[in-house]
Amino acid sequence: MMTRLGTAEAGPGEIDTGRLEVGETRDGSSFGLPVAVINGAEPGQTLYMQAVSDGDELNGVGVVQRVVPRLDPAELSGTILVVGIVNYHAFQVAEHRNPIDDTKMNRTYPGNENGTSSERIAHATFEAATRADLIVDLHQGSTSRMIDEVRVRCGKRHRLHEECLELAKVFGCGYILDQRGPDGQLARAGPDDGIPTIDPELGGAVGWDETSIEKGVAGVFNVLSHYGFLEGDSDYERQTRASGFDQYGSPVGGLVTFKRELGQRVSAGEVLFEVTTPFGETKAEITADSDGILWRTRRLPQVATGEYVCSVGTDIDTY
Repeated sequence: MMTRLGTAEAGPGEIDTGRLEVGETRDGSSFGLPVAVINGAEPGQTLYMQAVSDGDELNGVGVVQRVVPRLDPAELSGTILVVGIVNYHAFQVAEHRNPIDDTKMNRTYPGNENGTSSERIAHATFEAATRADLIVDLHQGSTSRMIDEVRVRCGKRHRLHEECLELAKVFGCGYILDQRGPDGQLARAGPDDGIPTIDPELGGAVGWDETSIEKGVAGVFNVLSHYGFLEGDSDYERQTRASGFDQYGSPVGGLVTFKRELGQRVSAGEVLFEVTTPFGETKAEITADSDGILWRTRRLPQVATGEYVCSVGTDIDTY
């Protein structure tokens, strides 16, 4: 049976790439998102995978770039649908938000076929995603430094919470954030449509991080093995899970020096960072409100009063 996504078309045991047309640019030229269809020789489940719904989060397309060439449809059971770059306009200018409508794409799902630029792209990609049994939406921490983690965003009371947690555990970054996400995220909309969905956040700080990309590649192949797309072991380890975040801003302006490393445990009352003058004079020391893990930090040292500095993952357990 032929499987199509945009102009990509593949029969059993075949792979094809193409474009999913989603509109026109400002000069009236049509544009499409790069897509791939990997149609296994044997029947099975369908996995949908996408990257770069936020235009400066590039590690996801690094994962796609490495995973797709390693897939042999002759050895695959089931089908993999891939959108390699979702936020077309933002990717072109290396910005986080779609510059056509100044919108964060991952707040517009399930989209609207007659809506704004971002809503139309979200609609087209959500239609592809809801053809699948599993959804993996690849992200990174954008302008902040972040540990490699997987986010489960449906909320603990959701009927698919356990299925989403299993998918996150199988992906296997080592850390899971299990916290209900904002409206409009694919990792919220997918489970609401009955499809287990995860949001791997592969490192952070704008750029291209090989270590985080390779963790993402390993995670995708863990999923493919565990869910029967590929033969192989599907063993996985317990993950460190946070169910909340404490966020910290600076009470003064100056230069930030962190006293704990990213990923380290912190205790309530422990100094997280200090803010100094350009001459090294201490202006403020900020302590942790709760026990947890230093999960995310700003990339640059300079801060103004009230500016974001870091986040501590709280309510830690293992899953």
